[in-house]
Formats: sequence, structure tokens, C-alpha cells
Amino acid sequence: MESALIEHEAVAAAAIDLPDETAAEVVKAYVVLNPGHVPSEALERDIRGLARKKLGPSVAPREVVFRKTLSETRSGKIMRRLLKARELGLPEGDISTLESDET
Repeated sequence: MESALIEHEAVAAAAIDLPDETAAEVVKAYVVLNPGHVPSEALERDIRGLARKKLGPSVAPREVVFRKTLSETRSGKIMRRLLKARELGLPEGDISTLESDET
């Protein structure tokens, strides 16, 4: 998913899967934009359209959320489990390696 999203010139992204009653799981994309790009509905549609084209409509993100930063460890790895825990209201667990965060 991420490799398809970052093919868009505006995007650095992370994606998480969420439980869904009808589809079992859906994808929600958290997107950080490259300099010179601003969040908009048109840009969200464009990003989702690219994902549909590359991956198919059943795998494309249902929602795109623009963020200034993503939760990252000191080594620069995106903490997807933290994104998912926050989305679902679950315990965050150990965040001692958290370097940057936007809640």
C-alpha cells in the first residue's frame, strides 16, 4: 500500500488496516505531504485514485488523513501499531522509542 501511495509526487505515507463489519478489514492512509503541497479534497481524491489504479478498488484506502508528521521511532520507522491503537482506542503499549509524534 505504502509503495503505491508514495508514487504520488505529493506523498510520504503510512497505511494501517482497520476492522470493518462488512469487509473484514479496510485501509486508512495517514499521509504526510512533501514540501510545496497542501491538503485538499482534490488531492485526497487524486491520492485515492492513484491507489485504486495501482492496487484495485477493494484494496485502496477508504480514508486519507493528512498529518504534519507520523509517529516515528528514533531510527525513523513509522509506528503503525501506535496509529492503529489510537484509531481503535486501544492501549498504546511501550512508546519509549517514540521520537516524533502528532496525536
